[in-house]
Amino acid sequence: MTNILPAVLSCRGPRLSDEEKFFFARTNPLGINLFARNIVSQTQLKTLISEIKETSGREDVMIAVDQEGGRVRRLKEPEFRSYAAAITLGSLPLDEAREACRLHAHLISEDLRGLGINVNYAPVLDLIYPQTSPALLSRCFSASPQTVAALGKACVDEYIKNGVAPCIKHMPGHGRTHVDPHLGLPRLDQTLDELEPDFYPFRKLRGAPLGMTAHVVLTAVDETAPVTQSKKAVDTVIRGLIGFDGLLISDAVDMKALRGSAGEKARRSLDAGCDCVCYALGDLDEMRDIAAACPPMTEQALRRYENAKKVWNKEVLFANSDKSAQNYQRLTGKTEPYLETYDATEVLNKLLKEKNKC
Repeated sequence: MTNILPAVLSCRGPRLSDEEKFFFARTNPLGINLFARNIVSQTQLKTLISEIKETSGREDVMIAVDQEGGRVRRLKEPEFRSYAAAITLGSLPLDEAREACRLHAHLISEDLRGLGINVNYAPVLDLIYPQTSPALLSRCFSASPQTVAALGKACVDEYIKNGVAPCIKHMPGHGRTHVDPHLGLPRLDQTLDELEPDFYPFRKLRGAPLGMTAHVVLTAVDETAPVTQSKKAVDTVIRGLIGFDGLLISDAVDMKALRGSAGEKARRSLDAGCDCVCYALGDLDEMRDIAAACPPMTEQALRRYENAKKVWNKEVLFANSDKSAQNYQRLTGKTEPYLETYDATEVLNKLLKEKNKC
């Protein structure tokens, strides 16, 4: 296989610039992340995805998106369906919540497959605590590890059934912290035994094809480096206690929880055991830095990538969509409007704009 850059990168707008086309063709990144800034309409998005595939020369290139529901949904109204937040789904009685989650993943899969998107960075398996950061709170199903595992499984199974590779996040869990990793570095000082409830949903879904790390320090394992950049934490907790053997992708390396240049942050994440890194801002200079700092994907990472591709290479036929949408609406009620006041990695785009003004 041709050398693949172990990075899922991003672009600045609704079409690829000539510079971006040249860069992606030369570096052959594993995939491209899509954000609100990249999405205007269904027709435009299909064109952009075709450009990405043509530029990379690979039909199997990862096209990834955060389509969780609630305020974290890149595909927004009126072009796309509205989806409930995880906390709304988790507030239903368990049997209804399971069915709502199944329909949630089914309908999102239909949206994504129709556009050519093959990876969804969902579901979130972090637990709700009294101190959970507002950046994360509504994106979590429940405070109960068993409920989170059950609803996460309903989503993961349905995504896989419908040919979209789910990515469980944020391993090994950072619901206990009030610090937003977009803006600072969270720390957890509990023992591994005390953190067991946080690990539980990830362990139950360790067979998922993809998983994303948390930028959080687990002092019980490594007192200084966040999990994303800690070989001890990846080996001991994610690959060890949790037993995850899917494709491990870092949370966005442009978050302020990590220190150093983009290339340094990416290389440290790979050295720690991430199979690939995620980059959100679409800054071409930073992506050049990442490409210069990172070696090609390892054989082990490529094996995990091949397993993930089996999910989206299957043929899928969607039927009774209107009935599914009606049942979903009946269970979830009126979903909240799309809000951009605080939209996870979209915060980074605002930070970039502020930096460019300086």
